[in-house]
Amino acid sequence: MRVRRCKVLYLEPRESAGFDLESLLAGGNGMRHGQHWFALAPHLGEEVEVDAAERELLGTLSAERWTDSRELAGQADALKRLLEAGLVLATGKRNAALRERDQVLRAAYWHPLAAVVHAFTRWRDADAVQAMQDTGTETAGELREVLGSPPVEALQRGSADDRIALPRAARNDFDNLLARRATCRNFEAGRPLPQALFAQLIERVFSAQSQVRVSEDTVFLKKTSPSGGGLHPVEAYLIVQNVEGLAPGLYHYHAVAHALEPLPAPEQPLHALAMAAVAGQHWFADAHVMVLLAPRYDRNFWKYRVHAKAHRAITLEAGHLSQTLYLSATEAGLAAYITCAINELPLEQAFGLDPLTSGALAVCGFGWRGEEMVTMELDPAGEIWHPEAPALSPKGTSFVA
Repeated sequence: MRVRRCKVLYLEPRESAGFDLESLLAGGNGMRHGQHWFALAPHLGEEVEVDAAERELLGTLSAERWTDSRELAGQADALKRLLEAGLVLATGKRNAALRERDQVLRAAYWHPLAAVVHAFTRWRDADAVQAMQDTGTETAGELREVLGSPPVEALQRGSADDRIALPRAARNDFDNLLARRATCRNFEAGRPLPQALFAQLIERVFSAQSQVRVSEDTVFLKKTSPSGGGLHPVEAYLIVQNVEGLAPGLYHYHAVAHALEPLPAPEQPLHALAMAAVAGQHWFADAHVMVLLAPRYDRNFWKYRVHAKAHRAITLEAGHLSQTLYLSATEAGLAAYITCAINELPLEQAFGLDPLTSGALAVCGFGWRGEEMVTMELDPAGEIWHPEAPALSPKGTSFVA
């Protein structure tokens, strides 16, 4: 049997501290400290604690060259454990599944650091609302009380006397549109969204406006938002909850055909998936349509191979798409949001995504704004809500403005 280390691997030392009764009874401080090592391998998606022998073996094995396992006879126990964990890979059918996962990562051309960040910052069952309640940071006032004063809201570089004042422009229709853009946390869930309005927004934000065909198998799309390298790797996966003429369910949007592709129903009720998707942020889960922004990493990394900035370009694209959605929704008399506080794992499962090649990055939503502000929205100028509406008193201040 031949073996080699997995392609991407980082080792992290961590210190633990806990109560030790024996230490306290012996006259000590009652604390127990420990040092642990964890292996972070993106193809596994879960961290693995390793001991000193396993750590040293990982440091000596090549990720490219295969080694005859008989040469490691003196480290048999450590090798066995690392093979079982998937940190070391072996030839043969018995080890095929883990070896294939590592091969998928290799073929996707991830930058190692980006792969680790992507793999180990995904959530499974996080509850953002409960987290705010537990920390006492549900309102802006509570944030200030618990965390202290934040960095200044507008950075000053130099003396105010040295500033060069710029003329204020006369406000036009586009300025009015920008002023009405505000993250929605209050949807009128029971009011159906007309299909024509739904289709208009999807087309404006996510459809291909035109194409550049280099060859039959190399095509670049032009959309209304910019994309690094013109690759447009971010796909739109939809949770449709209340659109006229559309069955509630999961869909993929085909950007060239301007069409929905129905997907299998999720294992859990649709609204339960919506709640899980946005980590319990119920004010977002009621949107008529929720859009998962899901990058195809393999398309982006086809050009930007093992590139330090490739993942950043994808993140920028998601931001561009969300702003285009905000403005398109606002112009249409609708409301929208984006959040990155999402549970990626249930979304990956529901939409059939492999996180090594196509993952969950953020969730947007749009629909009719409700008539009452139950959850705070940032509208200090009263562009949407009348000036007497509460500004920061309702719950839910972990907002995107």
